[in-house]
Amino acid sequence: MSNPADKIMVQVCYARPGKAFLEDVLVASDATLEQAIRTSGVLSSAPEIDLAVYKVGIYGKLKTLDAILRERDRIEIYRPLQADPKEARRRRVFKKEKAR
Repeated sequence: MSNPADKIMVQVCYARPGKAFLEDVLVASDATLEQAIRTSGVLSSAPEIDLAVYKVGIYGKLKTLDAILRERDRIEIYRPLQADPKEARRRRVFKKEKAR
C-alpha cells in the first residue's frame, strides 16, 4: 500500500443529454474509484446517479467501485441504456422491410 500522503490526479466524467460533467480531482495515491467519484462532486450536481445501479469504468473498461486508481485515470460513469441495442436494430430493420 502506498503512502496516503502521496496524491495523484484523475478525471471524473459523466455525460447526460445537454450537459457533461468533467472534473480533475486530486486524490490519495491509494484511492478507489468510488472515493474519487465522491470527491469530485458529481453526485451533488447529478443526483440521478445511483452508484448501486450505474456502471463505472476507466477509459471505457468496466471496473468495480473498489478498483485502485492510477495517475491520469479517466473515471467514467455510465447511464443505463434506454433500449437494448440488439432489439433497437431489429426494430429498425423491421421498419425498413415494412416500408419496401
